[in-house]
Amino acid sequence: MTNLIGKKVSEFKAQAYHEGAFREITNESLRGHWSVFFFYPADFTFVCPTELDDLASSYADFKSIGCEIYSVSTDTHFVHKAWADASDTIKKIAFPMVADPTGKLSRDFGVMIEEEGLALRGTFIVNPEGEIKAYEIHDLGIGRNAEELLRKVQAAQFVAAHGDQVCPARWKPGAETLSPSLDLVGKL
Repeated sequence: MTNLIGKKVSEFKAQAYHEGAFREITNESLRGHWSVFFFYPADFTFVCPTELDDLASSYADFKSIGCEIYSVSTDTHFVHKAWADASDTIKKIAFPMVADPTGKLSRDFGVMIEEEGLALRGTFIVNPEGEIKAYEIHDLGIGRNAEELLRKVQAAQFVAAHGDQVCPARWKPGAETLSPSLDLVGKL
């Protein structure tokens, strides 16, 4: 697999179900704010609604730090709407649910399972310039944690604002950071 850190999000145009309406999302929609692309295999499944519910519960925290969430599956925007209509869990989602029925986005982000037409559980943090700054990809049966994702976005934002400092393991806003230098080598 090719390393995606620093890669610009490719041009795209996709339909999304968002706030009770169908909306177009493009690569230009990402400009000027942090973004999370949250790929999942399919609507009307098992682990996916638990992850989306976790994200929905933390959505205000992401918005408060200037970060938009884009959940993405290979379903159509019509299926996203039907899922929201059928499920109280999905109905409360306030972030855009992006449709990727052709798999273009899933392929561009390297998460497409070609033989199944589904996306792996891929999570990508994108800066306001449209560059991928962090990502992880899980097997289909492994759910993700919104609290840890929020921490990673906050760390990416901190490093972007304070290039001379880095965030150690378990760092949270307000905690001590590190300033890489020769003096730290072998002392941690």
